[in-house]
Amino acid sequence: MDNPYVPLLFLMGIAAVLALGGVGSSVILGPKRYNRAKLEAYECGIEPTPHAIGGGRFPIKYYLVAMTFIIFDIEVVFLYPWAVSFAELALFGLVAMIAFLVLITVPFVYEWKRGGFEWD
Repeated sequence: MDNPYVPLLFLMGIAAVLALGGVGSSVILGPKRYNRAKLEAYECGIEPTPHAIGGGRFPIKYYLVAMTFIIFDIEVVFLYPWAVSFAELALFGLVAMIAFLVLITVPFVYEWKRGGFEWD
């Protein structure tokens, strides 16, 4: 066998068998003691509440906070490799990162105008 991917495929097959075998054996061999508390939805240790009338809409602040975390994640993912290879990238890398940071400020400004940073 000359293909260098055969050991990798073999290892992936073993991992799949172990993962599915573990889940399957727990379903077959595990105890089945269902009660009301186990069948309810878990909401951080408090009593679950029913959905609001009209479909249970989330406030916009929820999405703005989520967008803040996504923006920070994207920024960090691109800043780490740039910082590591800063010397090799020279002026081109600096200009590209400044352009990226200018573009990434657009969602911040949008969120700021929508009131996402105000905690009422």
